Amino acid sequence: MNQNQTFPNCDQLAECFAKRFKHLNSDQMNLLFWEEECELLKRGKVIYAEGDSARGCYFVYSGVLKVFKTGLEGKEQIIRFAKSGDIIGFRSALSQEPACTSSKVIEDAIVCFIPSDTLTKLIQQNPEFSLELIKMTCKELGEANSYITDIAQKSVRERLAEVLIQLMETFGLAQDNSLQISLTREELANMVGTATESVIRLLSEFKNDRLIEIQGRKIKIVDVRSLKRVGGVY
Repeated sequence: MNQNQTFPNCDQLAECFAKRFKHLNSDQMNLLFWEEECELLKRGKVIYAEGDSARGCYFVYSGVLKVFKTGLEGKEQIIRFAKSGDIIGFRSALSQEPACTSSKVIEDAIVCFIPSDTLTKLIQQNPEFSLELIKMTCKELGEANSYITDIAQKSVRERLAEVLIQLMETFGLAQDNSLQISLTREELANMVGTATESVIRLLSEFKNDRLIEIQGRKIKIVDVRSLKRVGGVY
């Protein structure tokens, strides 16, 4: 990779990767990042799309991506977000199946491509790394099961409150208690699984109930306890 002030060097990539995956030695890190393919990607850039051939997976050094499915009439259903230290697309890469989701940049990101054969070598060489991937897969399946239950049993109001709490727990709050991620109303609706108009109306209700404050895209969490109560999050 060409070194310049924009991109991280190999040591910086390895340091970031090791925060999440602690069991790779220096030789295995070199296998990952010696000839890495990194790109600086702007908001809106598609990383991969459903049905694409999965030649490998992607490591997120910085920025935020959304992972989603596309339903009827092109409507997105956001499954999860990926941020610094995450890898995405590894299940399709390992199973040698076409990508079952799509991924798009929502905050400018530096993303590194990891070929399938490199990922396979690391799994074969390092059982602890394999276990970490298994744990990640189990966590994602658990989240998917929870989402299915929420869709069946919770109202849209409850799901929106839960999504706001999830965003708070995933990305944290700024000093003014605003979410440290900026999403469009459509993206929020795609997380909740409802129409954009419903999200706009419910956000206004939450504001009137003094659960949140709104400034453009910025959402400030005012009453965490009450918001958790609305969302059934305990």
